[in-house]
Amino acid sequence: DHSDFPEDVVSDLPRVGPDLNIDITRVAALKPDLVLATLTVPGHERVVEGLKAAGLPFIAPEPTSLNDVYRDITQIAELLSASVRGIQSHAQALIEEMRAEFSQTYGPNDDTGVLADRPRILVQWWPKPVITPGRDSWATDVINAAGGRAILGDEKHKSRPMTDEEVASANPDAIVLSWCGVHPDKYRPDVVLNNPAWQDLDFVKRSRVFCIGEPFLGRPGPRLLDGLRSMREVVESVRG
Repeated sequence: DHSDFPEDVVSDLPRVGPDLNIDITRVAALKPDLVLATLTVPGHERVVEGLKAAGLPFIAPEPTSLNDVYRDITQIAELLSASVRGIQSHAQALIEEMRAEFSQTYGPNDDTGVLADRPRILVQWWPKPVITPGRDSWATDVINAAGGRAILGDEKHKSRPMTDEEVASANPDAIVLSWCGVHPDKYRPDVVLNNPAWQDLDFVKRSRVFCIGEPFLGRPGPRLLDGLRSMREVVESVRG
């Protein structure tokens, strides 16, 4: 039910339930060529088991980098090539577009891994507790490509929770709200700015709390390009 892209395509499609409670019988009745599943949220494994039990064709990609995203786009196109004419060439064109824009955005010294002088960005996947991406996340690649540096970019995690004290110690230059499953209209920068533990931090004093919709950072596909452009605006704002 949360699928919303491309809007003109998905708006008229049948709904089969929320992500943690998919109606497998309704899915099977649609006779899909392929079901795209995910294991990114606890509880999704029950959906995957249901797909297996029903004998439905599915994959559950688990990308941890932009290169993984490109790989998954290629795999999906290959699996659908028999039923969707020209999909592999479309997939390749999309990958080339994404690679070109992400490559264009990197600074000249990025291949050396020198990130010390970049604005330090904390992306919030969730506010309480704060959950933010680590090194094994395409979101960290997006931050790097935009000219920033992820607060946990050196930690070998997809993501992990941080205490208020850890956030204060990390002292990010900016916080980006990208709350999973929450419409951007309901993001609450004031919750961040009014946190008593962070009142002495520079990002609070300068009101450097930004919002990028989770579909543009948290969903590994073509909309990461929009996330990249928005993240560049964040980085440029911090740099002044």
